[in-house]
Amino acid sequence: MITRRNSLALLAGSGLFAVPGFAAHAQAPRKKIAVVVKIGGIPWFNAMEVGIKRAGAETGTDAWMVGPTQADAAQQVSAIEDLIARKVDVIAVVPNDADALVPVFRRAHDAGIKIITHESPEQQGNDWDLEFTTAQADGERHLEALAEAMGGVGQYIVIVGSLTVPQHRMRADAAVALQKAKYPKMELVGDRFGVGESLDDTYRTVLDQIRAHPDLHGVVAFGSQGPIGAARAVDERGKIKSIAVVGPFSPGQGAKYVRSGAIRIGYIWNPLLAGETIVRLGALMASGKPITNGLVLPEVGALSVDPAARMIMANKMQPITKATIGQLVALGL
Repeated sequence: MITRRNSLALLAGSGLFAVPGFAAHAQAPRKKIAVVVKIGGIPWFNAMEVGIKRAGAETGTDAWMVGPTQADAAQQVSAIEDLIARKVDVIAVVPNDADALVPVFRRAHDAGIKIITHESPEQQGNDWDLEFTTAQADGERHLEALAEAMGGVGQYIVIVGSLTVPQHRMRADAAVALQKAKYPKMELVGDRFGVGESLDDTYRTVLDQIRAHPDLHGVVAFGSQGPIGAARAVDERGKIKSIAVVGPFSPGQGAKYVRSGAIRIGYIWNPLLAGETIVRLGALMASGKPITNGLVLPEVGALSVDPAARMIMANKMQPITKATIGQLVALGL
């Protein structure tokens, strides 16, 4: 069995696979790894920050998180410009707008800085993108859950974190395509709404859609605040039994809605583990170590690595239900 302890021992002891800060490199200069997330101060990225700091200590790197005050592409670009000036070794980004980052990524590369992205498949200008599932698989699993909750019949809406976040767009595309192919008695109403990184904006949007569509029976929400805001609206309007909400969210933030039934189910990867994995990969990149298919990292096991697509896949998904919510909250998620 792969455990955190024996995986770290493997990494530390292997001549092919050493990370700065392990015994073999105890005297090496500390590498600087900065992680720029979509927005600071929300539970999902608070948990990621714990993982970033934990893996920084583990690998002997200076690793920290930069959290913009808004889910805004310009703020991310500004943060990256600052990190280039600080001459960090690796910049990791969870993009708000993949296209907007390409020019600043080019400037980072010109400065000799490595780039890793997360939640941004097909990102241009990076060295690697880390994912814990494919956008298609995640969109489809959430749509299947929604269809089950709705009995395969009725109107539903789609919420994404932002209309410019590639993975959210692809998740929504996959969900809608599956619905049209498999559940013809379900009907998407309205266009997708890019409010899922704001609890208040999602709440207001769902209230508006409930008023506009009296036969609304489902919400599939992507974006860390989407399911929470949707559940709050559904709860407030007394629609818990008639409108199903599904989507990924931080368990601690959504626990009361799971227990009440306002959120039926969600699937997530652990943001704390994502933060750890980003820094572990960044430590390898900073030291010029290869990232190859089958590489074993703590807690995620063997990675699937596609050099042509610059994609690193760590398949590690977790359902959030009434049966699992207590355990997930106890883990601090």
